Amino acid sequence: MVGLVAATAAGRRHARTVAAAWPHARLVEAGSVADALRVAWRECDAVVAFLATGAVVRILAPLLGDKHTDPAVVVVDEAARHAVALLGGHAGGANDLATEVGALLDARPVVTTATDAVGLPGLDTLGWPVEGALAAVSRALLDGEPVRLVADATWPLPALPEHVHVEVTPPPAGGGTPAATPTATGGPATPTPTGGAATAGTGESADGWRILVTDRVVPVDGRTVVLRPPSLVAGVGSSRGVPAAEVIDLLRRALADAGLSPASLRCLASVDLKADEAGIRAAADAHGVPLETWPAADLAAVDVPHPSEVVRAAVGTPSVAEAAALRGGGTLLVPKTASAMATVAVARHAPRGRLALVGLGPGAADLRTPRAVAELRRAAVVVGLDQYVDQVRDLLRPGTRVLASGLGAEEARARAAVAEATAGHAVALVGSGDAGVYAMASPALEYADDRIDVVGVPGVTAGLAASALLGAPLGHDHVYLSLSDLHTPWEVIAGRIAAAAGGDLVALLYNPRSRTRDWQLGAALDAFAAHRPPDTPVGVVRNASRPGERVHLATLATLDPALVDMYSVVVVGSSQTRVVAGRMVTPRGYRWRS
Repeated sequence: MVGLVAATAAGRRHARTVAAAWPHARLVEAGSVADALRVAWRECDAVVAFLATGAVVRILAPLLGDKHTDPAVVVVDEAARHAVALLGGHAGGANDLATEVGALLDARPVVTTATDAVGLPGLDTLGWPVEGALAAVSRALLDGEPVRLVADATWPLPALPEHVHVEVTPPPAGGGTPAATPTATGGPATPTPTGGAATAGTGESADGWRILVTDRVVPVDGRTVVLRPPSLVAGVGSSRGVPAAEVIDLLRRALADAGLSPASLRCLASVDLKADEAGIRAAADAHGVPLETWPAADLAAVDVPHPSEVVRAAVGTPSVAEAAALRGGGTLLVPKTASAMATVAVARHAPRGRLALVGLGPGAADLRTPRAVAELRRAAVVVGLDQYVDQVRDLLRPGTRVLASGLGAEEARARAAVAEATAGHAVALVGSGDAGVYAMASPALEYADDRIDVVGVPGVTAGLAASALLGAPLGHDHVYLSLSDLHTPWEVIAGRIAAAAGGDLVALLYNPRSRTRDWQLGAALDAFAAHRPPDTPVGVVRNASRPGERVHLATLATLDPALVDMYSVVVVGSSQTRVVAGRMVTPRGYRWRS
C-alpha cells in the first residue's frame, strides 16, 4: 500500500490523481499533517508526501530505523514539478516509485543514489538477496576500480562497466559442499561459518574487489559481495498434517549439509495433492518463495535415482521430492532425505536467459514508454536495426554490448537475440512502433524455446501516431495491411486488400511504396475505389513524430502515390469517414450513413 499525504489543496489534488490511477494507493489523513505522515510511515509500504522536503525530513527523522525495513519515501513539491526519491532509493524502491509518480504527474523524477546518477546498476536492485560488503564494492564500482565478478553460471545481469571482469566458473560436479566451495580469494576453502550463511569477515580479499554470484555457502570478507541467484528448487513430500517446523528444519539441514544457501531457493515444489498441505505452504512462506505443485503423472515421467513403489501406490508417482525438484531439468544436489513425516530433495537449475521485445514507438522520445526505457537499461545486450539502436544509445548503461545491423537482416537479428538469451544473457531486441506489429517479435518467437523468459514491451505504433495526427480515422473497425511482397506473395496481399475494401474497413497501409515497389500502392487504391466513393478521405503521414514530419490529406480520387515512400503510413477511410475542419473522422459506433 502506498500512503499519500498532503497539506494543501494543490497537494490533495495531485494525491487524488495518484489515488485514481493506483488501486493500491490511499490518501492518509489524521489530526495534523505530521500525524498523517507518521501513520503512513507506520502502516504503508511506501509514502508519497506532497510537502516540502525539509518538513518531511524533520517529521520522519526520529522514526528512521533500517533501510531494509523502512518504507520508501518520495516527496512531490507543491507544483508537482519534481518527485524526489528521499528515502529507500534502492532497498525500498523509492527510485522506481519516483519515476512512476513522475510519469503520472508529469513531474521530473529526482534520483540521487550514486549508481543511478552515473548509469551503473545497483547490486541491490536485481531482486536477489545480497550478502557481504555491498557498500564497499559499490563504491569500488563507482570509483572505477577493478572488480571481478565470478559466477557459477551466466545469469541475465544488467550491463556492467568495462572495469568489471566477468568469469564464469561452473560449480563442482555433485553440488556445493563446504569443502568444495571457493573462498573469496579463490584459494583453498575455509570452514563455513555456523548457520550456513555468508558472513562478512575482517580480512580483505588478496586480489581486489569481488562480486560472487553463487548459490553456495562461501566465506566473505570486507571486499566481497555475494549475489544469491534463484537457482535451487526444493522438492518436498510429506505425510498429511506435517508440522511446518519439521519441514523447515529438514530443509535447513539438507541445505546446510550440502553447503547451499537458502537465499537461492527459487521455490518449493511438490505433487498437486499437497497443494493444500498447510505445513508445506508455511515452509514456503517462511522462505519467501512460492509453492509450485504438479500432477502426479507429470512427476512420474521424471527420471529419478531413488524411485519408490510404495510412493507410487500412495500418490501415483514413484517420487515426489526428487521428481518435483528435477521437473523441468536440473541437477540433483541433495537426494531425498527424510524425517518422520517429511522428505526433501534439492536440485540446481540452469539460469534462464531473458529476452525483452521492445517497441520504441514511432520515433519521438516522449512517445517511448517508461517500460521500454527500463528494459533497455535492464539489458546487457541490445540487438536491433542500426538506425533504431542509434535512437536509444544514450539510454544504455556503460558496458552494454550492441549488435546492430542494416536493413534486410531481420531474421539474422532475431536469431542473434535468441542465441544471446539462450546463453543466459539479458537481451533487448528493439524495433520501431510496437515489437509485435510488423516488427521483430514474430521472427524472434519463432526461434525462442522454453529455456528463456520472454518479456513483451508494447509501443506506440506508426499507425496510431499517424492516426493522431490525422484526427480520428480509427473511430470504428479498421485493419492493418502491409503492401510489402518481400515475404508474402502479392496475390495473397491483393486478396486481403479486396476483403478489407469489401468489408468497408478503414485501412492502415504499411510499407506502402519504395523505389523498387512503385506500383502496389496504386493497385491497392484502385481496389478500395471499386467499393468506396471517389471523395473517400485518404491520409498520408510521413515520419510521424520524427524530424521531417509531414501530414497530407487527399481522397481516393486525388492522392498522388508519388508522394508516398517507405517512411509513410497511408490511412484509407471507410465509406463513413468524413473530413471535419481539416481532420479525418470515422464516426464511433454503428450509426450508418447512406
